[in-house]
Amino acid sequence: MSELGLGCMGLSVAYGPATNENDAIALIQKAYESGITFFDTAEAYGQGANERLVGKALRDVRHKVILATKFSFKMACTQRVWIAVRNASK
Repeated sequence: MSELGLGCMGLSVAYGPATNENDAIALIQKAYESGITFFDTAEAYGQGANERLVGKALRDVRHKVILATKFSFKMACTQRVWIAVRNASK
């Protein structure tokens, strides 16, 4: 695993509009080509959109990377601050 990783949340949610899909895929692939092999995503980042994006970008090198993901929490916007809230109902 690389010493540095790429957190991919901002490509789909939280820091303004989602990045254009082709640009986001190119960025993730460039990170891999530059030696990054650790990528972080979650189902809550764009209601699964981020996991799908990362999957598309790394499809051909899946066996060469480490993916971190989280599940069973929801993102809620309260007073303009993003808060991760555990989904206790599941």
